[in-house]
Amino acid sequence: MHYHIIITSFAALLTLSSAGSSSPSATIDAGVLIGTTTSLPSSSTTVNKFLGIPFAAPPKRFSPPQKVKAWSKPLAVKEFKPACVQQFSYPKASHDFVISAFNTPAAEESEDCLYLNVYAPATPAGGKGRAVMFWIYGGSLQFGHAGHPVYDGSKFAAEEDVIIVSVNYRTNVFGFPSSPELPTKGHNLGFLDQRLGLDWVQRNIYSFGGDPSKVTIFGESAGAFSIDALLTSYPSNSRPPFRAAILQSGQISYANPYAADTTSSWHALAAALNCTSAQSNLTCIRAAPAGTIKSIVEHQSLNFFPVLDNVTLIENMARARISGNIAKVPVLSGTNAQEGRVIVIQGAGVPNSTTAYLSGLGIPAELTPTIEEAYPVGGWEFPEVFDAVAQIATDIGFQCGDALWANATAASGIPSWRYYFNATFPNTQLFPNAGVFHTSELFITFGTYTPTNVTTQELALSNYMRGAWARFAKDPVAGPGWNPVGTGSAYFGGAGDLDLGLIGSDGNAGVKVIKQRDVDYRCPLWTPILTAGI
Repeated sequence: MHYHIIITSFAALLTLSSAGSSSPSATIDAGVLIGTTTSLPSSSTTVNKFLGIPFAAPPKRFSPPQKVKAWSKPLAVKEFKPACVQQFSYPKASHDFVISAFNTPAAEESEDCLYLNVYAPATPAGGKGRAVMFWIYGGSLQFGHAGHPVYDGSKFAAEEDVIIVSVNYRTNVFGFPSSPELPTKGHNLGFLDQRLGLDWVQRNIYSFGGDPSKVTIFGESAGAFSIDALLTSYPSNSRPPFRAAILQSGQISYANPYAADTTSSWHALAAALNCTSAQSNLTCIRAAPAGTIKSIVEHQSLNFFPVLDNVTLIENMARARISGNIAKVPVLSGTNAQEGRVIVIQGAGVPNSTTAYLSGLGIPAELTPTIEEAYPVGGWEFPEVFDAVAQIATDIGFQCGDALWANATAASGIPSWRYYFNATFPNTQLFPNAGVFHTSELFITFGTYTPTNVTTQELALSNYMRGAWARFAKDPVAGPGWNPVGTGSAYFGGAGDLDLGLIGSDGNAGVKVIKQRDVDYRCPLWTPILTAGI
């Protein structure tokens, strides 16, 4: 037995032997950690929580993350560490959905933010260790943090016997700078942060009772975008640091929302900081106060997107997926029935007509009449313009892209499952007439909904959904509990086999397997746009 294995095995025993203690410990490659515990009324299993573990050294601004240096004394990791510097839109109105949902109360922010959290059952793990679920948060690659209450992994750990790891990563200009002075491989710092977090899991998760060969990455929105980037940047002959993936409401293989060049934003930031006359914009901006940079990018609404570095983000991801030259791991993906309702409200406001909205999206004028006919305003389905444009935003921005993604994945020989979330509850409606909005499934998946006015369906559906996610993580080949995509049907035609998991519809507390075309019937309208350039 190798020396490293002996040490990690001993460390795992130390952790497990502390199950009855209020301060569990774990020994990782950098030193000893002292965590805390929690218990849930719904479970007899105590959960060990290690919050704010440094997985990287405090990062140098606009530089790739580096492994953390070892510490000599036990390190207390009982509280969340600061979020990375956030970027929110201005003006910050009190009714702003993003602010109210994801920054109230406002998180402490710091550039020293590369920390992760581990939630693990305190009971001994069987076999070689538990399945691990590695959470990557969303936030348009502009904001978000692993310590948000919605992402509390305690219920997963206590009730599903899995380990949850949630990781911070840099966003906006701090995570995705567009400086011409940086090497191409040094732009996508946020993606590099995520990769170092996965590397940390491979090196250390055994000390918490986890099996590094049983890692499932899962994320929502920009977290799902990040996972798509991970899946496609590992070729088919590679051994990625994960064996399965769950993508909630996001993918970037089709209609990449981050494809634009944002070098102009970097130049605007440099100008605002009076860095244009400096010999090096990069050096000058590195020296500016973080709060000043944050204020400029927020007030000027400067966007900073990933670049195609062919390391963390490859060119033409859809083509790679169709060819099958991507990570060969089972995937589960899906969307919510009314993703676009919050997207439209959060945008520039509801347009006066669908014609105006489609024009704003850049849809060719010759396609507009056909699309408007498919989303008629004034009927039972779309009584107002808002209802029609919100569904258009849902279809083109989420649902139809995911349909193409899931079916292309299955066609390339990779096991693929797809879900469609369609449930609303009074205590998860964060704004009036929200419906099944973007992010609404998070409360159900993690079981972190407000305990006030919980319905019987909500409680049961949360238990089902969390169980399905954990079931997939424990045995990805077997799937979450319904038929895999492409079980004999041709997309948008053919037999139309039952291969879509409808979750929560019509008061159900589980899944109903339906035909994809039952919900995707408008998607052929968007296919030419979503597949352009492939």
